[in-house]
Amino acid sequence: MQDHAENNARKSRLDFGGALKDAFVAALVAFGLFSLMLGVVTKTGSTGTLTVSPRPGLLATSVAIVFAGRFLIALIARYRGKHRSGPLVPPRITSTVHKLERFVAPALLLFALAVPVLFFQNRYLLDLGILVLTYTMLAWGLNIVVGLAGLLDLGYVAFYAVGAYSYALLAKNFGFSFWLCLPLAGVLAAFWGVLLGFPVLRLRGDYLAIVTLAFGEIIRLVIVNWQDFTGGPNGISGIPRPSFFGIPFNNEPDGFAALFNLEFTPTHRVVFLYYVILVLALITCLVTIRLRQLPIGRAWEALREDEIACRSLGINTTNTKLTAFATGALFAGFAGSFFATRQGFISPESFVFMESALVLAIVVLGGMGSQLGVAIAALAMIGGFELFRNFEQFRMLVFGAAMVGIMVWRPRGLVATRTPSVFLEDKKPIPASIIEEARQ
Repeated sequence: MQDHAENNARKSRLDFGGALKDAFVAALVAFGLFSLMLGVVTKTGSTGTLTVSPRPGLLATSVAIVFAGRFLIALIARYRGKHRSGPLVPPRITSTVHKLERFVAPALLLFALAVPVLFFQNRYLLDLGILVLTYTMLAWGLNIVVGLAGLLDLGYVAFYAVGAYSYALLAKNFGFSFWLCLPLAGVLAAFWGVLLGFPVLRLRGDYLAIVTLAFGEIIRLVIVNWQDFTGGPNGISGIPRPSFFGIPFNNEPDGFAALFNLEFTPTHRVVFLYYVILVLALITCLVTIRLRQLPIGRAWEALREDEIACRSLGINTTNTKLTAFATGALFAGFAGSFFATRQGFISPESFVFMESALVLAIVVLGGMGSQLGVAIAALAMIGGFELFRNFEQFRMLVFGAAMVGIMVWRPRGLVATRTPSVFLEDKKPIPASIIEEARQ
């Protein structure tokens, strides 16, 4: 009994010494990294001379934040390692969060529908809403490949670019309307998704990520160097704007405002684009939810869990991977087509690797396989970037700290779809009554 009490007391004590050691090492590393990035600033004078000014206060503050953050993370990790009998978050809080999740999705949908009504006079918020919905649609498309099928795709922006350039070239050279180019762009992007799927059928993990990353860069370099066809680095300008089923958004007698007896304002076109991308995003979400209930969706999830077991069950892994790549690319092509018609101008700079990284971060932070979590993460990340736009020097530091915190608190994402519900207690003796019943 005394030994058991001592073990419990030792288990309840937190290892402050080990946590301080980890925090000190992390602070030293941060000091070495931040010395040149944050510790000094260069300025060019009126005569063209370059001066270097130290910023010891900012450097010390950044190192202190790293020290405190690492100390808390080390304490949490040690606490979790000593208390493996239960989750880090109390079950009561977890159950309350799951109950609230039922009302979050309808609330977000109602808010999304009401944004143009509430903020009709605020063009900035309308454009921000369109941007958030675009990234939400892209993340839901990538969620099929990464979250459901378990295939790490770092070149997802390539399909986004294929959809955008397909619409721009078809609309400018052949005069096709937006509603005709939209499905064509999606089909072309899905075709390229199948082409990517064939070389990576036998690859997994890091090797799969490297090949998909190379595919994204190949598409971008082809766009840059094929100047006669894609415009090269100069891009494509003058892309036709969408119309309201043939009714243009202009100040002419046959325009949208005159037809519906409204005062002309350019905001009408923005509101129309907002609802177009909202409908496209909802279609992506509903199709994904429906596919998860079909045999192909079950095959994706089986492939994600264990490819060898998936093959042993008689599932064709080749077709499963190809359908995952093609479906994800299809929705990326739709989003790219919308992006081209909204911007009116596209260039290779809009389809760099950072776009793929941002969409992948949204999927991981939201919870791989979770539709609601991806939507919340897209709203938080894209809206948060705009919220901290005035703090350009600290914006990435704040988001980096937030991502680390989420990964510590919710390792599977904001809304985890595979959260374990049974926890085994370490070194807990089995009651004698249960042993006797098992023997009988």
